[in-house]
Amino acid sequence: MTARLSADGLTLFRGERLLFQGLSFALNPGELLLLEGQNGSGKTSLMRAIAGLIEFEDGDVMWDGRPVRLNRPSFYGSLVWMQHRVGFKADLTLVENLRFESHLRAQSDEDFDQVLDRLSISRLKRLPIRSLSAGQQRRVALARMLLSKVPLWLMDEPFTNLDRQGRQLVMDVTTEHLDRGGMCIMAAHQDVDIGGNVTKIVLQ
Repeated sequence: MTARLSADGLTLFRGERLLFQGLSFALNPGELLLLEGQNGSGKTSLMRAIAGLIEFEDGDVMWDGRPVRLNRPSFYGSLVWMQHRVGFKADLTLVENLRFESHLRAQSDEDFDQVLDRLSISRLKRLPIRSLSAGQQRRVALARMLLSKVPLWLMDEPFTNLDRQGRQLVMDVTTEHLDRGGMCIMAAHQDVDIGGNVTKIVLQ
């Protein structure tokens, strides 16, 4: 059976430094690919390259059996990304940012206000993003994921700037996503306690 997302023989350099070579993986519904390694090992670069923001020197990422480079609109419409930098418009409010995001991809049937309540950010919804703390902005980024109806989540260090409760929320919602048949690629330094089928790639 063809994996929903797969990669074969990926090679990537940063400047003259080889980050990895001949890297392959396969990801199917209900599975998590966990990227581990020290700072500078290439975790974020791998995610950026999977998302098409930088080019691999060699190898292909495949989505539904077709190279992503030949199928970008379908692939981009199937993912949501929690980057290290949250990527919101600083002068727009929390609600305005999430409403803007809702036009970029299919939306889940999750209740908007219930999602904000669950993430403890309802009281912040009329504030501009620039006025929120780093941890609060991470929770808004998590809301963006919960409100999106896409199969693939990319999560780059999702626990950064979150307290214990926030970290548990990340693990809980990711487990729920996998239980519903979603897929996730996550880069993390912390121990991750997430249910489901987990495959690890350790970058040196």
